[in-house]
Amino acid sequence: MARDRLTKAVDFVTGHPRITILVMVLLSALVLAGIPQLDTESQASADSDAFNDVERVKKSQYIQKHFAQTTDRPNRTFEMVYVRDDDGNVLSKKSLLAGLRYQQAIHENATISTALHEDGVTGIANLVAKRAAGNQSASLDEQIRALENTSPADVERLVEQTLTNDRRALRFLPADHDPADATATDRRMLVALDTDVSNATLDNASAALYKSASERSDSGFFVVNSHAWNTYSDHFFGQMIELVVPAALAFILVVLGFAYRDLVDVVVGMVGVVLSVLWMFGLLGWLGVAAGTVSIVPVVLVSGLSIDFGFHVFNRYREQRGDDEGIRAPMRRGVTLVATALVLVTVTAAIGFLANLSNPLPLIRSLGVSITLGVVSALLIFITVVPALKIGIDGLLERFGIDRGKAALGDGRYLRPVLARTVVLARRGAPVVLVAAVLVGAAGGLAWMDLDEERYQQSNGEVAEWKQQLPGPLGWDTHPVASQSNHVEDVYQPASADDAFQEPILIEGDVTSDDALEDLQRGVDDVRQQDLLVDQAGTRAVRSPVTAMQAVAAQNQSFAAVLQRADTDGNGVPDRNLEQVYDAFYAANSDVASRVVERRDGEYKSLLVTLSLDADYANAEEVVAQLSDSADVMEDGDERTATVAGSFAVNEAVLGEIVDGILTTMALALVAIVLTLAVVFKYIHGSATLGLVVSIPIALVLGLVIGGMYVLSIPLTLLTALLMSLVIGLGVDYNIHVGDRYADERRNGASTFEALDAAVTGTGGALLGSTLTSAGAFATIMLVPHPQLQSFGAIVVIAMTTAFVVSILVLPSLLVLWDRYVPATVTAAPTTSDAPQD
Repeated sequence: MARDRLTKAVDFVTGHPRITILVMVLLSALVLAGIPQLDTESQASADSDAFNDVERVKKSQYIQKHFAQTTDRPNRTFEMVYVRDDDGNVLSKKSLLAGLRYQQAIHENATISTALHEDGVTGIANLVAKRAAGNQSASLDEQIRALENTSPADVERLVEQTLTNDRRALRFLPADHDPADATATDRRMLVALDTDVSNATLDNASAALYKSASERSDSGFFVVNSHAWNTYSDHFFGQMIELVVPAALAFILVVLGFAYRDLVDVVVGMVGVVLSVLWMFGLLGWLGVAAGTVSIVPVVLVSGLSIDFGFHVFNRYREQRGDDEGIRAPMRRGVTLVATALVLVTVTAAIGFLANLSNPLPLIRSLGVSITLGVVSALLIFITVVPALKIGIDGLLERFGIDRGKAALGDGRYLRPVLARTVVLARRGAPVVLVAAVLVGAAGGLAWMDLDEERYQQSNGEVAEWKQQLPGPLGWDTHPVASQSNHVEDVYQPASADDAFQEPILIEGDVTSDDALEDLQRGVDDVRQQDLLVDQAGTRAVRSPVTAMQAVAAQNQSFAAVLQRADTDGNGVPDRNLEQVYDAFYAANSDVASRVVERRDGEYKSLLVTLSLDADYANAEEVVAQLSDSADVMEDGDERTATVAGSFAVNEAVLGEIVDGILTTMALALVAIVLTLAVVFKYIHGSATLGLVVSIPIALVLGLVIGGMYVLSIPLTLLTALLMSLVIGLGVDYNIHVGDRYADERRNGASTFEALDAAVTGTGGALLGSTLTSAGAFATIMLVPHPQLQSFGAIVVIAMTTAFVVSILVLPSLLVLWDRYVPATVTAAPTTSDAPQD
């Protein structure tokens, strides 16, 4: 019944192309009106309650609920201004004076000065200049005059004295700087901004700081703040568009020109592609689905699938048109032949993509919906607009005597013999092909366990020289922010503990046993030995019950006496009568105690250690593993547990849940697609087992993609895990076309190998054109000097290439074995057309 309706729809399109175009133009205008309503906000955050069952999330929430939060944080935030001179000395008189004059310019800048904290701007130049002035209260003008009147040799001496006698100076220099060395290639200034002012004032001041530092870049000044990154992102996006879009379009047009060998077909096909993408965005706007900041993913995927649809429509039309035949009849037969397969591809692809609706990330859910809407749009466009345009244009050209008859891609004298060899291979060695495919696919699947896992792939800012030397707009202009940021992370520690990442460890259970605080301290010492903590002068890298007790004891003699009596070994850590120690701690200063020791209903439930880390998200996985090892030291079997529960640990746990969720989704989608193909093939071709055979290569494609990731050292990140789930939607396409064409040919009386020959050389030719076009276009993304995008391009190229190879190399052998050993036949479903269906 559904097939009959589809046939009638195709009959109407080919019989009334002008009405079809008019209706689709009006409908397109309505759909595209949704584009201005498109929500482009980022959807990167997860649902707030999506991970409440994750252990580390529970512990983090527990900390927020049961421990008093620090309220004495200073009302300031620091912006860093860096000075770098790899070939010089940033501690020279000239460089220090440049720094002071830069400070002067900051104070004179109204936008910055209105947001300055009373602590102002500080740097090693101030410490040296105050020594030169002989006055620690010298104003900035007095500092400049003093340094101007000091000889370079005396300045060097003052630098040596400052580094030796004032430990504050080291916070302005790289972490590994030797205090005895009066020269350096890097230093920084701290600009204190007042957090009590409005966010707009702070944002404007931050932007002005970036601008002022950029104007002094020749002197080595730079800032790495949000505005610097925004400028970098804009620059990067512009460069990517200038590099990728021309290269991708050029490649697509060249391949389309080779495949179609006809300008009209190229233009009509590209009109279909563009309309499909625009329809996707229009529908997203009407439905209120966020496009997000990664809308390039559905654009390129939908473009690739649209090009694939176009190849099948045009190729089948060319196959059907006889030498002395008109246009409409062969177009009707061709679209009817291919429509069933296109609908089935759309349905199975939608299953794969919509399975991501179960994912807790709105970003991934939106991507699944976006791509599904795009594929559905492509189906509608390529069975209505594209055939109608083709009929109208070809009919007009033929009235002027221009012959529009063209050969199908797979019928070329060079390409046909190559494709036909896979049928010969299936005839002579189908079992061998199958065994080899299983072994290769299994080997690829096993590589999953050896894939590296990363939160994201960070760019180091380096760009290959040849990419910079490409002519004209293709040349990549580098931007310094990424490399500057990496340099800062490599050589500097956070300016203070407050500016560092805070990672808490929650200790629960028996926290009053004599060894509880001793074990806690051993765990903290273990963290120190791993060089994870901020160790800048004057910073407090650890806040724990031990450090808090020592701080209170320094101001409370009564509590100090309690602490001393409880410390039997004199190491400063109480190791007996801990319940009494906690009681005295709360009595001495309940505000401080409540931040590190939980007391509830008169009982002591847990302890909290907070660590200020010299680390960032780029190495979060390694940091969490090290902290977890140290937390194990704080435990005592089943009596006491210690859990790392900060942003690093929570994000790693959540990432693991997301990746596992994507894998679960992928497995469910695979099962759903297999069942769908079995049911549909039973309905259309009378054989459920044929549908199962056609679905088998999807698993093989997945295994090959995983193996390709391993060989190319592509790590498993959130993006690559998402792409793995989308591979199903890509991998099923080609196999459906070949399997459906084979079944149709068999139903119409062809032998096994005649049917395979028609499927591989006819449909396979269209698949080859689609693979070359789409894979080539995606390959251009690999030109972008960012590892995340390179991984994206590589995975899609691998998926498309392997899907094509499997569909013409492995699937024919599977079909031969199915035809040979499965006691089933392909039957004709009721239809109004006697033409074979693709």
